[in-house]
Amino acid sequence: MLATPTRAQSAKAAGSLEELRAQIEQHIRQPRFDGALWGIKIASLATGKTIFESHADRLMSPASNSKLYAAALALDTLGGDYQFVTPILATAKTDPAGVLRGDLIISGRGDPSWKATNFWDNFTPFIEVLAKAGVRRVTGDLIADNTFFKAPMAGSGWCAEDLEDSEGAEISALTLADNTIQMVITPDKTLAAPGQTTPLPPETGLVFINRTTTIAAGGKKHLEVRKPLGAKVIYILGEIPAGTPPEILDIPVPQPGAWFGAALKTALARQGISVWGKVRCIAWPELAPWPQGGLIKLGEVKSPPLRSLIRAFMKPSQNLETDLVFNHTGEVLRAKEAPPWQTSEQAAVAALETWLAAKDIPADLHFDEGSGLSRNNLTSANATVALLSRMTTNRWAQDYFEALPIAGVDGTLRRRMKNTPAYQNVHAKTGTLRWVNALSGYVTTAAGERLVFSLMLNRYEPPADRKRTDELDAIAVRLAGFTGHTND
Repeated sequence: MLATPTRAQSAKAAGSLEELRAQIEQHIRQPRFDGALWGIKIASLATGKTIFESHADRLMSPASNSKLYAAALALDTLGGDYQFVTPILATAKTDPAGVLRGDLIISGRGDPSWKATNFWDNFTPFIEVLAKAGVRRVTGDLIADNTFFKAPMAGSGWCAEDLEDSEGAEISALTLADNTIQMVITPDKTLAAPGQTTPLPPETGLVFINRTTTIAAGGKKHLEVRKPLGAKVIYILGEIPAGTPPEILDIPVPQPGAWFGAALKTALARQGISVWGKVRCIAWPELAPWPQGGLIKLGEVKSPPLRSLIRAFMKPSQNLETDLVFNHTGEVLRAKEAPPWQTSEQAAVAALETWLAAKDIPADLHFDEGSGLSRNNLTSANATVALLSRMTTNRWAQDYFEALPIAGVDGTLRRRMKNTPAYQNVHAKTGTLRWVNALSGYVTTAAGERLVFSLMLNRYEPPADRKRTDELDAIAVRLAGFTGHTND
């Protein structure tokens, strides 16, 4: 059964450039946008000709369109084949009996890929390295070394409320399962009894306080998490109706480096490698408590290629993984003259600004961090279209293009623009914050011409019968259905 046509789908496809421009202009001039801000740029990839623009130089909040910049910087400077390498080090040699009489150190580099479906599979590469090195027992401590990143736990410009949500999971050079666990909440069989809670996976060291209530079947479900800043106590609040399926809540884990170390120690013990000491985590602005060059390298763990890491954060718009790649890029590209107090984010932003200038992309950009969770990130439709245009001739152009969500197919566009000309045709990055929506990418018109576009809408609250994303999708669908030619 076919879905009901959307407003955009029902609109007559434009047959001329004049008609297309008039349709877009009519759309954005509707009274419901009187209090909103638009920033729009649409151009032909073949000729560079501007098809339509409205306040294209206006500085706008791009939300997760920021990820377009973080991905482009990393791909062009590090390369699609680049891998994050995590050294496994020791403060002493391993004797013939397999005893390491010193500390075991995992020196994190921000690898975002340790998120296997089977939790314990994340540690298989580490176990293999230690087994190959002949380690059977560690008499010292297991040290989770986060000092590669010179960064606080939260991205610059994040709101305090972000830290209670998995979208704002802590940034750490040692990251596990996107630094998030799932709390499974099941209604009890007895009314007024607390719901049953099961945290997955283990070893977080968190304390859970269950303040949920099972209510009568048919009641309204409401569940939420409250996590006081800096605390390891998690409150689960709300009501769950009897007879309903289990509900899963995502909960960010504080001090993820310590979680990584504790879980690794358990994983090693499960494979017969014992650590007698405790788990210690060190992070910036602490300094590593061992002399430079005084460690023994036991081996290393490598990430998948960067192209895979970028696809993994671009498709679902994953914030933490973006900021890990962005911070890592910043450290690799850190200027020699940079002051010691410059953070990894600041180094990455500086590198991005230098890179944009070298690529002749407009410099109307002000970023705090890479994922776009910061409300302080600003850019323009002009800059984003210039970026997207440049990336079509980049040596990693195909990797960049394939990382974008596809309308009606996958990622954050999987439910959008189905049964329209944009289906499988629009490849674009979404962006969503409160009062912010963005959509920027590529589309092929009905006449076979490739266009590049950036649509940003800020300070808009839609009427009850519409979604914010409808307003951007309506323009993208018109571009996909355009039957004329831009050189007319």
